[in-house]
This record gives sequence, C-alpha cells and structure tokens, in this order.
Amino acid sequence: MFRGLFRLIFYAIVAYVIYRVFKFFENLGKSSQAPRSTSSPQLQGKMVKDEVCNTYLPQEEALQEIRDGKEYFFCSRECRQKFLEQKKTD
Repeated sequence: MFRGLFRLIFYAIVAYVIYRVFKFFENLGKSSQAPRSTSSPQLQGKMVKDEVCNTYLPQEEALQEIRDGKEYFFCSRECRQKFLEQKKTD
C-alpha cells in the first residue's frame, strides 16, 4: 500500500518538474519575442494643474511661469498667453 502511495507521489513530483521546465522555456521564448516600446517613456514625478484650462499634466511637460514668487504651470503656449493677458488686466 505505501509503495503505491510513494510511487504516486514520485510521479506527481516528476510531472510537476516537467511542467515547470516546459513553462520556463515557453516564457523564455515569449520574452525574447516581445516588442519593445520606445515610443512613449513612462513619466514619473509630480502632476501640476494648468491655471487656465484646469487640466493636470506632468510637471516635466508643463510650461512654467513665475509671478510674484509663485510658480504657475500651463499645458500649452495658448493657455500661458491667456494667463499673462489676465494678469495684465488685474
């Protein structure tokens, strides 16, 4: 009885090892064929708010303006220009 049980456990372990080896080589082939995306790198850092259109964008992409010691950020030249025109009238 125990001999049959040990044989069953042995075959189960061998089958599991074969399965893991197969999965390893399958994943190895997939990783070497995966396309590398270089079109848009992941941005990391702080998100800032555009003062005119109220959108959020990464600080490294934003246009910056310093007025009266305060930093303002903008998504485009147009938004920056609108802000500067509003400040002239204030």
